[in-house]
Amino acid sequence: MSPQSGGIDVFIGTVRDSTKGKSVIRLEFETYKSMAIKEMEKIAEQAYSKWPIQKILIHHRVGVLQIGEVPVIIAVSAAHRAAAFDACRYIIDTLKETVPIWKKEIFEDGEVWVAAHP
Repeated sequence: MSPQSGGIDVFIGTVRDSTKGKSVIRLEFETYKSMAIKEMEKIAEQAYSKWPIQKILIHHRVGVLQIGEVPVIIAVSAAHRAAAFDACRYIIDTLKETVPIWKKEIFEDGEVWVAAHP
């Protein structure tokens, strides 16, 4: 947080118990770590250039996650809430499109890798 900040927007992504009508048992995340970190740094720099924000936190877990666990947290502080909200949405949307993090959904009757990049 920064003394200039009037608001902090936080996005917390959680593992839900179903997707597309199927019960999810757990998720598994894999990544190319060095590339993922570079891409998240790039996204943060883009957000700093687009909005008047003070601080950004981006964290994404890898490995096996159970229902209710938190794979991703993004926090953005800014003098005004609109910039914090807009930047936070941009960061999560761009992360899902560009960062090399792959998700496997495990169901009772099988598993599927979810496309990291549509």
